[in-house]
Parts: sequence; structure tokens; C-alpha cells
Amino acid sequence: MTIRFRTVFPSIFIGLLIFFQGYSQRKNKVEEEVQLRSMPKLVVGIVVDQMRYDYLTRFYDQYEEGGFKRMVAEGYNCKNNHFNYAPTSTGPGHTSVYTGTTPATHGVIGNNWYDKENDEDVYCASDERYASVGTTSDAGQMSPHRMTVTTVTDELRLHTQMRGKTIAIALKDRGAVLPGGHTANAAYWFHGDNEGKWITSSYYMDALPKWVDDFNSSGVAQSYKRGWNTLKDINTYVESGVDDNTFEGLFEGETSSTFPHNPQNLLDKDKDFEIIKNTPYGNSLTADFAIEALKQEQLGQDEITDFLAISFSSTDYVGHMFGVNSKEVEDTYIRLDLDLARLFKALDKNVGEGEYTVFLTADHAAIDVPSYLMSARIPASYVDNSTTKTKFAEFLRYTYGTEDIVKNYSNYQIFLDHKIIKNLDLEIKEVQEAIAKEFLSYDYVDRVYTAYQMWENSYTSGIPYILQNGYNQKRSGDVLLVLKPGTITYAKTGSTHGSPQIYDTHVPLLFFGKGIKQGSTVDRTEIPDIAPTISALLGIAFPSGATGKPLSEVLE
Repeated sequence: MTIRFRTVFPSIFIGLLIFFQGYSQRKNKVEEEVQLRSMPKLVVGIVVDQMRYDYLTRFYDQYEEGGFKRMVAEGYNCKNNHFNYAPTSTGPGHTSVYTGTTPATHGVIGNNWYDKENDEDVYCASDERYASVGTTSDAGQMSPHRMTVTTVTDELRLHTQMRGKTIAIALKDRGAVLPGGHTANAAYWFHGDNEGKWITSSYYMDALPKWVDDFNSSGVAQSYKRGWNTLKDINTYVESGVDDNTFEGLFEGETSSTFPHNPQNLLDKDKDFEIIKNTPYGNSLTADFAIEALKQEQLGQDEITDFLAISFSSTDYVGHMFGVNSKEVEDTYIRLDLDLARLFKALDKNVGEGEYTVFLTADHAAIDVPSYLMSARIPASYVDNSTTKTKFAEFLRYTYGTEDIVKNYSNYQIFLDHKIIKNLDLEIKEVQEAIAKEFLSYDYVDRVYTAYQMWENSYTSGIPYILQNGYNQKRSGDVLLVLKPGTITYAKTGSTHGSPQIYDTHVPLLFFGKGIKQGSTVDRTEIPDIAPTISALLGIAFPSGATGKPLSEVLE
């Protein structure tokens, strides 16, 4: 009896072990398949133009519960998120967010740049092969053709056999065209001027949908052409500097940069809608249009994932005019917070809470106004372009006998005329080094690199790493300049951006919604990580030039 029990028990135990192992494997397989096939009905990508990370923390107590705070509370906050290339500007920024790579790969090396192959200046989204739709002006002659790789929006369209929709929206054309990718169903941008309409390009369609025409004729844009005062008591705006100062720009016709802003010569005109872009109302108009697109295009209404790409551009216009530390910037973000809350409520209602995924980041950050920094005895300065031009011209004439050796200067890069250099029996590398040494002697220049250095080295950290990621072998220049920290080429009022310095690279990155963990990290993340993270969430192919990595800590 005992011997028989000892013989049978191991057999039963082994059988049960095999059963439970098989059950566990089948269960894990089912869970894995469910996870692979669990996709949000809608992905919403939000880019806030010129948003520094500290706008999230500085103004946090001013925010309501449904906007930025909701994203932080319910989602994942990457606190140490950076652009890993320069120049830090709108065109490259939007492109890098959606392609998962840098200008070195995607080719959008600036908002504008010198095309050395065709010897002309080009704009990142311009394309004369297409016609404007919705306006008789040339403001709609755009396409994403200068972007040489795919976007996450393209890959979603390909993955769904073009059944998933992509709609991209921004006040700026480049803020819509580039995120929409090559395959967007539509990209819309706001043409202010004397029309005040949302328009597009024949690249996408031959005529505006009826709902867009209806929106344009509804008077919504006209309703935002009004004076601007603070939303809350200005005395509660303690997170920004004094309102009356000399570091801010002026609206046309105003003699003071203080609130309230009522530039009557602009507001009283029947037309000229450009002023809307320079106030928080431009963001509200964008939110209105995005919510209408959500409803009319029936985004997120089936099991095939759609994508809504939104860029809020007025933050950039306000930052450029009034500066990082202004009451105007604080008020703009308090109002943007409410617009985000409205957008999220619309998503809850039309798509379903927990059925969509959102990410929010910026296309670049910004420097504090150098004249303000100087008043606080912080090292800062402005470049004297006139003196620089004269001194550099003298160097070229003395060294080479001609100024024609330089073809263009843009985006802090010098483009040389290689044909003239060869005709002078000079070596390109030696000329690059000589010019680099010349600029290194200029007081406002911090460091200089040559194209040969970009070609011959593989940088992994610091400023040279950032420059190399922004260096495109076919499109970039011969000599790359880096200004001293706190130094800019700009007016004495307002903020700007474009440098590889940390104040231009540190931007927010928030995720929330379906498939996203709750939490935060102070580990470094980079802009090219966004598209691979969304791709991994959706289970689709990465964009064709992706160099970023999925942020595994973000995903459930």
C-alpha cells in the first residue's frame, strides 16, 4: 500500500504540474495577444510651441484640475526631457517629435535653410507644385516633401491599410503639415491676414469639407478679435515678473506693454486677423477647431485607431513678443490649461474616457530675455550683427582676396562656395578650420565646429553631440557656430530660441490615457523617443528613420 502510494503520487504530482504549466502558458499567451491587440481608438499628439518645462511647475498652482494637472495626476511625467539636436526651432521640432529622429536623418534642418544643391533659400513646408485650398493667396502651397522619412502618423496609416484617419491642426502651416506626415487625410492651418480662415493644400484635397467652410463662416475667429486682459486678478500672478518693464515688445499702436492690451488700430479693422495669433485666443480658436474636427471627422468612433495632431502656436508668438518672465506668458498658459481641459472633456464625451491616448510636448523651449538677465547681473548679451559682418568681410578679403568664398549664413551655419575654393587651389577642410578659428576669436562665440569634425567623429554627449544630431550631410553647412550661454541674435525685447543650450532643449513630455502608466521619472528622455513609444503602444512599425527608443517605463 505504501509502496503503491509512493509510486502513484509522483505521477499525479507531475501530471498536475504539467497541467498548471500548460494553463499558465495558455493564460500568458492569451494575455499577450490581448495586450498586442489592445489599441486606443484615438491618439492625440499635442505640441505646445515654445513651452519650457518649468512652465509646468512655475504655474502649476494656477492650473485647474482638468488640464495639465489631469495629465500629471493620471499619466506619466518625463521631467528631464530634452531635444538632442540644434537648431531648436518649430519646423525641426515638430518633425523630430513625429519621425522619432533628428535633422541629421529627417532632413528638416530649420524653418528655413539654404539649399546648397539648388542654390536657393527654402521653407520647410513650401511646395509650389500644389495649390491653396480655402484661400486665393499662396498660403496653402504646402506639402511635407522636404521631410525625407515617415512619421508615426504615416506608419499608423500604413498599418491600418489607410483606414485609420490622420488629421493635423495648427495655427502655423508647418505645425500641421509636418506632424500629419506624407499620408494625412488632412492638415489645416489658420490663414489670418485679411481672411481669418482655416485652409489647406491641394496636396490633401481639392476643396474644403463642408464642416470647415461652415466653421470659417460661423464668426468664431471674429469673436476672438478682442482686447486682452488677464483671466485672473493680475496681483495673483506672482510666478512672473512685474508687468511694467522694458523687456517686452509692443502691439502696433500701443505705448505700454502692460495689461490690458487694446491695440485699437488692429482691433477696429474689419479684417487683419493676425493679431489673434499673438494672444491666447489663438490657442482657444485652435481648440475650438480641433474639437469640431473630432466630432465632424468622427475620430475614434471605431476599433481602427485614428490620430489627431494638434499644435498650439500662440504660446510661441506671445513668448517672442513679451518674453519668458512676462505676465502675458503666465496668462497665456493659464488660459491654455482651460483649453486643454475643454479638449479632454470633448475626448471623454466623443471617444470615451480610457479609450484614447494623449502625449504632450513642445517643439523647443526659450531663453529668458537677455536684457532682463543682464539687469539681474546674470551673464548675457546680444550679437552685434553689423560689427560681425564688417569684421568677417575684412577677414575674408585679407585671407582669400574675396568675400564670394561664403555663399550663405543661416541657422548659425556658414555655407561655403566649394567651386570657388577649388578654383583658388584651396582645401575645403583648411578653409573650414581657418574660418572656425576666426569666429572663435569673436567674444560672443562659445565654440565652433567644422563639417569635417561632424563627419569624422561620433560624439555621444554635450554640445557636439547635439550639433551632430542636427547636422545633415546633404543639407547642412561647413562651419557651425555656438553662441555663449545667454547670448542671442534678436531684438532687445522678447524671448527667442534655436541654440543647443539647455534653456532651449528642456521641454515637457507628458503621456496619459489608454496604455499609459501613472508615474514620473527624472531619467533623461529625448524627443526622438516619443514616436517609438507611441509605435510600441500601438504595435505598429517604427517610423522609417527612427533613432529614438521606446520609453518602456511609460507603457503599461
